[in-house]
Amino acid sequence: MAGREPLKMSIDLSVLNHLGLNLYSNVAAVLSEAVANAWDADASEVRIVLDSAKDTIEITDNGSGMAYPEINAKYLAVGYSKRLAEGDITPGGRAIMGRKGIGKLSLFSIADQVTLHTTGGGETTGFRMTSQGIQKAIASGKDYLPAVVDAREHAGKKGTHIVLNSLKKHRLSQSATALKKRLARRFSVIGTEKFRAYINTDEVTVYDRDDLRLLQFLWEIGKAGQYGKAECPSLERRDYFDGLAAPEKGWVIEGWVGAVAKPKQLESKDGGNLNSIVVLSRGRLIQENILDRMNDGRIYTKYLTGQIQADFLDISSKDDIATSDRQRIVEDDERYQVLEAYVRKCLNSIANQWTDWRNELGADEAQRENPVLTDWLSTLSEGAKRHAKKLLGQIQALPIDREEDRKLLFRHGILAFERLSLRQDIDKLPEAIERGAEKLLELFAQVDDIEATLYHDIAKGRIEVIRAFKGLVDANEKEKVLQKYLFEHLWLLDASWERAAGSEVIESRLQKEFERIDTGLSKEEREGRVDIKYRTTAGKHIIIELKRADRVMDPADLQKQGRKYKNALEKILKAVGRDREPVELIFVVGMPVVDGDNVEYVEKTLGAINGRVIQYDQLIERAIQAYNEYIVASEKVNRIEAITSRL
Repeated sequence: MAGREPLKMSIDLSVLNHLGLNLYSNVAAVLSEAVANAWDADASEVRIVLDSAKDTIEITDNGSGMAYPEINAKYLAVGYSKRLAEGDITPGGRAIMGRKGIGKLSLFSIADQVTLHTTGGGETTGFRMTSQGIQKAIASGKDYLPAVVDAREHAGKKGTHIVLNSLKKHRLSQSATALKKRLARRFSVIGTEKFRAYINTDEVTVYDRDDLRLLQFLWEIGKAGQYGKAECPSLERRDYFDGLAAPEKGWVIEGWVGAVAKPKQLESKDGGNLNSIVVLSRGRLIQENILDRMNDGRIYTKYLTGQIQADFLDISSKDDIATSDRQRIVEDDERYQVLEAYVRKCLNSIANQWTDWRNELGADEAQRENPVLTDWLSTLSEGAKRHAKKLLGQIQALPIDREEDRKLLFRHGILAFERLSLRQDIDKLPEAIERGAEKLLELFAQVDDIEATLYHDIAKGRIEVIRAFKGLVDANEKEKVLQKYLFEHLWLLDASWERAAGSEVIESRLQKEFERIDTGLSKEEREGRVDIKYRTTAGKHIIIELKRADRVMDPADLQKQGRKYKNALEKILKAVGRDREPVELIFVVGMPVVDGDNVEYVEKTLGAINGRVIQYDQLIERAIQAYNEYIVASEKVNRIEAITSRL
């Protein structure tokens, strides 16, 4: 409308606080901006000197520098985009890294004073800026005017020289070595003939990344043969991906992903976490770790590191998808989604290869360290051997500090493998190991229980217990020991009764019935009994009555008592719909029953209630014989024992 001021947008200096003064949190990110500026100035080298005595950082490049007018028009113009104003390529033919025009403000994230000398167009200009001065200008709403300083010392010197004073110590904890590692991972152009960078007097090279030299496996992307033994001295296997992320658009990826032998190798006190895959564009970091975005919890990811370059992420004619501090990317952009999809596809392939390669190498290493494992493998069929090597490789790959613990895992692994092979469940074991030690131990506990997995050890241990019984001469002592162990260890009665499973509900109700029956017993009958218990095992219900060692029992009396117990149990079973299940009664006695010589009579009398009688000594002798026969007959178990005992 006539007479009114036109509408206009104004930018307050306070926006500088958000754009750069407080945007960066670490010195590596700040110095990366200075290195990128040197690259864009067509410098062949940039030198960074950390001087703790002077409390300064100096950054010097031999680039094109700036004439006085350019300082105002370009450097001091916050938001000046060199790409838009001057084109996508430098006069020296380089793809320009800078884009937002705010990188120079990052220097104030680590220093309160910045002094700059630059030579361009035949003249040298020097000026100084302070964060305090900028803050005052912001508060007053005026333009900030840097102080001009004497530049004669730098006259005629090519490029730009920056001195940072009044350093913010809390952000400068990283050593020169750490900075070298971080800069090496933030640029792919550093260390080439065209562009060199130095921290103090040491050049930053590809070797400073500290990741390539650690690699056991390497997957190159887009370009094969980039790295050899010089860069990757520990390399065992390598493969290649084509890098064609979206060929119809011309979007390609180059770089590599690698895996180390042990996750601990990626722990770096100086250079940050190496368990990451950095993304670069135009030779410079644009995302610190795309691996985090994969949400892949499989164990192989803990071994990965890498560096990939996707220049299509930073196309000048398209929107800028890098965040202000250039640490992350706007993730809903099509370019990033293409990148993520391609990386995810590569990682899925890597996961399978990593497992196979680790198993192959791990099995070989395990056999070198434990030759007895070779002996075990030689006893297996070719089909089983393939699975067994996979198992050994995965145990070898587990991050275990004590080798004795690893040997114990080998021993349990062999026993579990043999057990699972009988059940044709071999695949379950390697799958469990791939998911980590916790899942492995869980499976060991599930393979017919640890007791079944280590049956040979159990057999030997039980024989020792039984022999301890046998050593007891006094019948009353045997009675006491049997009372303590018999009801919870039914294998003493029958070696096939490995795990007694009690039914708490039935047992509780039956106990009340037993109490009623007991009230009808004579004093002599009650005193003749040590204890009575109910158990379920081997698909049947069992009532066990332990008689006193000094009592002589009559089979007819046993039948009479047993029938009462059996009727009580059958009544309860019928009430819960289990009346068709078998019930057995066992009387354990210290003395032979009356008519003990007439075996047929005893068996017939007790058979009427599906009962039987066994003497203490018979019980012990039969148990010893059963377990001795098992050990002698089980050649396979003896073979495994001979092998595992040598670990």
